[in-house]
Amino acid sequence: MPSLLHTRIQESPVPDHADPGHANPGRETAKDTLARETLVLADHVCKSFGSRPALQDLTCTLKPGQITGLVGPDAAGKTTFLRLLAGLLHVDRGELSVFGKKPQELLDSDPNSIGYMPQKFGLYEDLTVLANLRLHARLRGLEKDEGEALFARLLAFTGLGPFGSRLAGRLSGGMKQKLGIACALLGSPRLLLLDEPGVGVDPLSRRDLWHMVAELADSGMTIVWSTAYLEEAERCPDIVMLDAGRILYAGPPKDFLETVEGEVHLVPGSGDNRADFEHYVREEGIRDVVIQGSHLRLLTAPDTPAALRKKLMSTGRIVPPRLEDAYMAALGGLNASPSPYAAASHKGHGSGQDSRPAIVAKGLTRHFGSFTAARDISFSVRPGEICGLLGPNGAGKSTTFRMLCGLLKPSSGSCEVAGIDLLSSSSAARANMGYMAQKFSLYPDIPVATNIRLFADLYGLDRATRTRRTRILAEALGLEEHLSSITETLPLGLKQRLALLCATLHNPAVLFLDEPTSGVDVRTRRDFWKHILAMTETGTAVLVTTHCMDEAEYCDTICLIYQGAMIHYGTPEDLKRECCQDDTQDPTLEDAFIAAIQRWHKDHEE
Repeated sequence: MPSLLHTRIQESPVPDHADPGHANPGRETAKDTLARETLVLADHVCKSFGSRPALQDLTCTLKPGQITGLVGPDAAGKTTFLRLLAGLLHVDRGELSVFGKKPQELLDSDPNSIGYMPQKFGLYEDLTVLANLRLHARLRGLEKDEGEALFARLLAFTGLGPFGSRLAGRLSGGMKQKLGIACALLGSPRLLLLDEPGVGVDPLSRRDLWHMVAELADSGMTIVWSTAYLEEAERCPDIVMLDAGRILYAGPPKDFLETVEGEVHLVPGSGDNRADFEHYVREEGIRDVVIQGSHLRLLTAPDTPAALRKKLMSTGRIVPPRLEDAYMAALGGLNASPSPYAAASHKGHGSGQDSRPAIVAKGLTRHFGSFTAARDISFSVRPGEICGLLGPNGAGKSTTFRMLCGLLKPSSGSCEVAGIDLLSSSSAARANMGYMAQKFSLYPDIPVATNIRLFADLYGLDRATRTRRTRILAEALGLEEHLSSITETLPLGLKQRLALLCATLHNPAVLFLDEPTSGVDVRTRRDFWKHILAMTETGTAVLVTTHCMDEAEYCDTICLIYQGAMIHYGTPEDLKRECCQDDTQDPTLEDAFIAAIQRWHKDHEE
């Protein structure tokens, strides 16, 4: 960030408490030393909501002038900790200090010293970008002249300069997050709290966000980046990893990675990755299995049988661990029990070898006035296949997805679902499809069981079928103990599972998943995809949109959309081969995704 924005940060004096000589010259205690070297000090912090503990004996320190990753699954306590730091909540027990003061005291004396961007987009969508900035500047007490000068720098820094007059509601996901950060930066805070800024943001925009925040840290600002995505946390100098309100690990990621050094193997598949996946999940001594293109990534245990270890060494190779490997090992590995979803189906939908596609898009085009959101999109998905519809925010993939779901009528072109023309027989086509929306769309103020019953009635299921399917699927998704809970009270991960249950209650031939695991931790994503793979074994065709490239590795085919057009269609491995340089060792799908976008720009500039 330009230095003008950080004049206050750079000129801020060190608080008196951080100078041991200020009060007791020559008599610095261990606690004084710790306070001088840290920005945030949490000492056995506890916070509960009613009888539910959110944080339990949390003790950690956050160093100044760097990004600290606050990592953990949904309901781990990340948001609670950020709200405590922001002074929005009070601790029940323990001590919490920011710049040597309790957060509430700091807010009274220096309210602009902390910037906070909440997880949910909290700006006014019916106001323009510039109007949102002006409103937040007034709330922070900035003078008009000072604010206008600051807006120009913030807009330039975030890349939102050309969009100052655009309504916030019409921004892409990545641009909304940038606007949220810009508003949090008003007043030049010394501490910036970001609650899951990467959720719902495509890989390209996530990298932009990271570079922007890293530049802030380089200028001296201290940042806490909350995330459920471990690839984001791996970039942080330090992490605080929470699980069920307790610290699972705190320190540099590299130290945590050392716990699984030499235990991660990349082995070639046999050509049927799903069968390979099921095979390795059942192997004794395998703690985690991930499909990675034509290979499988396996996490072994120290007590893995010697014969299996020898086999893996002879067929594959040891690769550097990732943070998710260490995380899964710390949790005891994946849930190796088979998915009851395969047994839940009372009928099959054919196999991937069927000649008739389950989803067909032919020349799909959609205009909004003079703007073309999607043009001439054509592809097909066979029964039992998974097709990933990928693209940056605002590329046109959501428009394409909505046309195939029957939620948006194309300007031209045609689409079929389960052999039924969606334009002429939409009701018959919808009876064969399940749909899980990006935003949670169930009724929040009624019990879980009531939501399930409503969907069963919509799908015309009789009582016996509804009861049987609910029992099996609730068990499969870990919802059996929550059927009487009010839906709104469920953590995000359980809400996503409930949405999946309702979408698959009638055993659809085609399943549409719109960013189904956005914001969900790696543990929940593993279980989620285990169930999806089980459904495809019964012949269900799946069309999924996702910004998580690790998930896209599970897809049989990928349709990459950019600038309203399909710029790639093929397997994940095809995309890697086409878009990554020959000298790139073991490229990730995210590397290939970004390379494909960059190549498109290069080709069209020429």
